[in-house]
Amino acid sequence: MEFNNNMPIYMQVIQEIKKELIRGNLSLGCKLPSARDLAIRYQINPNTANRVYREMELQELCFTKRGIGTFVTEDEQKLMRVREEMAKEYMTTFLIGMRDLGLQEEEVISLIQKEFNK
Repeated sequence: MEFNNNMPIYMQVIQEIKKELIRGNLSLGCKLPSARDLAIRYQINPNTANRVYREMELQELCFTKRGIGTFVTEDEQKLMRVREEMAKEYMTTFLIGMRDLGLQEEEVISLIQKEFNK
């Protein structure tokens, strides 16, 4: 994974994990890699990996069972909210770009339809 300097690394890793959840590559309740394995996978500092899991716990995306490991939330509604939030973020960025190009709503919709139909 190549990191962007405009956002803290731990947040970028969280975004990637959220994408894996939304795509279904990580199922509800499944065991996540240890913080050490996460650090190796993303080539990040182990302290950063620990911060990833702490922040994900605060967001209620995962939970830790002491001595057993960290697990993905079992709350499907939470996952659906995360999916919707991420979609809105991408949509906002996209729409800002389209407005910067001076495109009108109809033009944007037409472009989206053309891309989906490819």
